[in-house]
Amino acid sequence: MAMSQDLTRGKVGWTLFSFSLPFLLSCLLQTLYGMTDLYFMGRYGGVEEITAVSIGSQLLHLLTVVLIGFSMGATVLVARLAGAKRREAISQVIGNTALLFLGLSLALAVLLFLLAPAIVSLLGTPPESRTGTCLYLRLCFCGLPFLTAYNVTGAILRGMGDSRSPMLYVALAGLLNVLLDYLFLGPGGMGPEGAALATVIAQGASVALALLPLTRKGGELSLSLQDFRPRADLLRQLLAIGLPIACQDGFIQVAFLVITVIANLRGLQDAAAVGIVEKQICFLFLVPSAMLASVSAMAAQNLGVGRHDRARQTLGCALAISLGYGLLCVLAMHAFSEQAVSLFTSDAQVIRLGGEYMRGYVWDCVLAGIHFCFSGFFCAYGRSGLSFLHNALSILLARIPLAYLASLHFPHSLYPMGLATSSGSALSALLCLLLFLAIPSLRCPEKCLSPGNSTPNTGSL
Repeated sequence: MAMSQDLTRGKVGWTLFSFSLPFLLSCLLQTLYGMTDLYFMGRYGGVEEITAVSIGSQLLHLLTVVLIGFSMGATVLVARLAGAKRREAISQVIGNTALLFLGLSLALAVLLFLLAPAIVSLLGTPPESRTGTCLYLRLCFCGLPFLTAYNVTGAILRGMGDSRSPMLYVALAGLLNVLLDYLFLGPGGMGPEGAALATVIAQGASVALALLPLTRKGGELSLSLQDFRPRADLLRQLLAIGLPIACQDGFIQVAFLVITVIANLRGLQDAAAVGIVEKQICFLFLVPSAMLASVSAMAAQNLGVGRHDRARQTLGCALAISLGYGLLCVLAMHAFSEQAVSLFTSDAQVIRLGGEYMRGYVWDCVLAGIHFCFSGFFCAYGRSGLSFLHNALSILLARIPLAYLASLHFPHSLYPMGLATSSGSALSALLCLLLFLAIPSLRCPEKCLSPGNSTPNTGSL
């Protein structure tokens, strides 16, 4: 398999754009899995089934985000080695990554399947939706190894500079998901379990396609059985970079689940409104998410050849793109929030409440765009613990307590809850800027390196 793009050359802005666009499109198509479930459920089911799918798919999104964050360790290590043209070491990273995530996904699938009823209860799911939510989750948990395999393979390919292949594979799987959703939820009338089954089958198809580049013989990169021998040093580096990002992303998603629980306790309409908007926000967050992954891969490749100036330029370009995009989202959702919610339901109360929540929440697209870019930059430098720190503080000090207070004092409107949710990202953005300015090894790394040590350490690879 050839590395399709050298991220250490060319104009920084164009290189970042051309690399991030395929990743953005692949994230868009993957997000459409859950949105397609919700769309067809809204057309062929009732409010209780819509709520079941929205709550279940939100938990599945949590797992997806955590897996993507965890796989960031593979992206960064592979990118550094790709920049340094060390292909044999890349093969060893891929083999050890496969071992780590295969064991993790199988154990997690079994555990979550057994805990599904308790999870549904813990989320405060309305009684009318509990059975459907449990069925949806258990089927999706069975497909967790597929979800893991696709996201890890995509992380490896991005580290090597290939963001196009994952996009093509998930596009084909997305078309399959749309077809199966229609068949299972429309003529089949299977309800939430049909939506979950369609998702699992489509994910399995995407895995089969995504593994092709890594198993193809005769390419520049080939894998052997030796590459799958566990190496403690590699596993430590994968965990050291990926685990803080996974914890950070998991913490963020848990915070959103807590907010969902707060909304669930307000009643069925509030729960449905928040569930629909959360799904749409996942769609709007695709550009900030693409910037996080792209900055990590591009900055890490440049660190592999000691191009710290180019790594900083990457961060600057990503910030400009994210801010511009976020402001466009704010303008669009303030004008058309109710119309956006009405795509998924015809219930007038849900549309009103969802529109209010969206108008407050959409400011997160601007603020999250800032701290996502910084998090990608921190991760490329092996400082992913900083990302966990700022997100943990923002969640504990702002996002959850302010959302709870807003729900308590404004029982008839979701707009204050939306603003409270955005407040967490405002604190994160501020902390990221302060950390960047306060840590010399991030702001001016060249001055912190001793002569003869201008490239970052890649361990014993």
